[in-house]
Amino acid sequence: MNPLIRPDQLIAEPGDVVVIDVRHDLTDPTYGFRAYAEGHLPNAAFLSVDEDLSGEASPLNGGRHPLPDQQAFAKRLEALGVNENTLVVGYDSSGGNFAARLWWLTRWVGHLRVAVLDGGISAWLRAGGGLQTNDFKPARKGHLSLRPTLCPRWDLPMVAQWVKTGANPEIGCLLDARPIERYAGETEPFDPVAGHIPGALNRPNALNLEAGGCFKPPSVLREEFLQLLGDRDPMSVVHSCGSGINACHNLLAMETAGLVGSALYAGSWSEWCADPARPVATGRP
Repeated sequence: MNPLIRPDQLIAEPGDVVVIDVRHDLTDPTYGFRAYAEGHLPNAAFLSVDEDLSGEASPLNGGRHPLPDQQAFAKRLEALGVNENTLVVGYDSSGGNFAARLWWLTRWVGHLRVAVLDGGISAWLRAGGGLQTNDFKPARKGHLSLRPTLCPRWDLPMVAQWVKTGANPEIGCLLDARPIERYAGETEPFDPVAGHIPGALNRPNALNLEAGGCFKPPSVLREEFLQLLGDRDPMSVVHSCGSGINACHNLLAMETAGLVGSALYAGSWSEWCADPARPVATGRP
């Protein structure tokens, strides 16, 4: 299904829908919950990026935002009333950065019917939508069965092996979603080391958006990604960023453009740079 949904489409959606607010601020962990309490879309639930969309670190699941346990995440959706046929719609106030993580995780546990509200809460308000302050109450207890994942991913050993091959394009193409200044190693606000994984290309995820905060048209996104990737198979692309959040935004943009099947390196730069023995690259493309 289309990974994006407009406010008018959400309003007109006749079926079973669960809307989830995932607003977040990487520099203020309490922002999302405060923003939700001050006003959210009607009947929207809230999930925390730190507590619900992330999990415990392990040797193969590191970085600042490790992936949650698949079963635990599916149970979290069930607690919100999500069933097999429920349309899950995520939104934020950051151009879809955090909603894209929810979109990816939901597909990761095998649930197809999920979309990101294009333009987030700002687009909702511009379309005349109202807000509520009442607490979310699920209409029922949901039920989800874990299905084969729709979301391929690379882990640390796979990335390390790719780097050892000299970033062999026949194995994969690593695409870094961070701003160019972080990719180049000119600044690093979150992690102890600045730079990027050797061989990675750069596509700042902010380039996916128009001035109003909505995604660019699919045809424009397709042209831009193909200009960067050339004749590489979209299924060879592996997305990374700082901690696996913004990478999902690039992945969603490619899916919107019809370039499907990319993988996620969830640990991303925060996992890679945690070991000083791993090589680091700097400089602009």
